[in-house]
Amino acid sequence: MIDLASYFGLFAAALGAATILPMQSESVLVGLLLTGKFSVPALLAVASIGNTLGSIVNWFLGRGVERFRDRRWFPVGEAALERLSRWYRKYGKWTLLLSWMPVLGDALTVVAGVLREPLLPFTILVFVAKTGRYVVLTLATLQFLG
Repeated sequence: MIDLASYFGLFAAALGAATILPMQSESVLVGLLLTGKFSVPALLAVASIGNTLGSIVNWFLGRGVERFRDRRWFPVGEAALERLSRWYRKYGKWTLLLSWMPVLGDALTVVAGVLREPLLPFTILVFVAKTGRYVVLTLATLQFLG
């Protein structure tokens, strides 16, 4: 039961960290890796899926930006939204491979929704980026332990 709660905690942290919530999932993943009690592939899958789903929440926020743009909690200010939109139009959907980056990545996923990036390519590119970050973090942690 504790194992399931640990996986759920990682999932929740990863999902929340990809949204507008001020959360961090990397420390949760590293902590679970350090225990040596959990399946590494399962931890990677849970973190990647949770973080990708959080980015999909941002995509939906972007789709509904007109309703939420003036809210204080909205993750991207008006000037930043316009700047990122120009950048996204210039470089296209491939910028989503930067969605793993703190702050910028979350804003990019909102902008992708604003600019109506189709959900399937969005999800694939974001999943690749988020999984890549977790793989690098996992390998670094396991190297440290080794």
